[in-house]
Formats: sequence, structure tokens, C-alpha cells
Amino acid sequence: MPVVIVLALLVTGMLSGCGSIKKDKMAVTLQNATNGYQSALRWGYFENAFGFVDPEKRKNRELPANLEGIRLTGYDVVQSPIAKKDSNTAMQLVKIEYLHEDKQVVKTLTDRQIWRYDEEEKKWWLESGLPKFD
Repeated sequence: MPVVIVLALLVTGMLSGCGSIKKDKMAVTLQNATNGYQSALRWGYFENAFGFVDPEKRKNRELPANLEGIRLTGYDVVQSPIAKKDSNTAMQLVKIEYLHEDKQVVKTLTDRQIWRYDEEEKKWWLESGLPKFD
């Protein structure tokens, strides 16, 4: 009987370890996605940033025209990505400072980013879309 109990504990430990490894990989890929997205926005590569948006939300849509002439002057993560328990979604809160190059007036917006993990592609997609620059 003790052998059965030991085997059951080993199997349980291995299964919980697999779940932990999956969550770790998801966390790493989320960090990579949010960093890549931040970098694309900061450098004004809006087409690249648009590539992080969920393909279903991009389908049959062009890059928003209001991005022309926008330059970011600041991108501060207010709240690092927090994954929801038992869900493939995460939320990150960011403060973005930007200006329209023709006006040179700095504006600020708070971007509440919702990210979704795609199990098939093993990739995070931005569900909330690009920030709304006024």
C-alpha cells in the first residue's frame, strides 16, 4: 500500500510541476510581448505595434490614420502585467505621454491593456487594441 501512495504523490507532483512550467513559459512570453509592443510604440513603429493586436480585431482593418504625426515622449508601466487566475488573459496599465509633431503639446493617456494567450500559437495578443491618441 505505501508504494501506491508514494507513486500517487509522485504523479501529483509531476503534474503540478508541468502546470507550473506552463505558467512560467506563459509569463516569459507575456513579458516578451509587452516589451516588444512597448518598443514598437516608443520608436514610432506603429505597424509593428499593430501586429501585436489580435488578428481577429485587425481583420479587414488598416492601421489607424490618426497615428500619423504622433510621437511618444514617455511610456511608463504603472502596473506590470497581471495574469488572471485560471484564465488566459492578463492586464497591464501604462501611462503614455505623446505629442502631435505639428502642435508640440505633450498629452497624457492611461492605456489599460488586455492581453490574451493563444494556446495554439503559443503567443499573446493585445485584445484592447492600440491606444486612442486624441
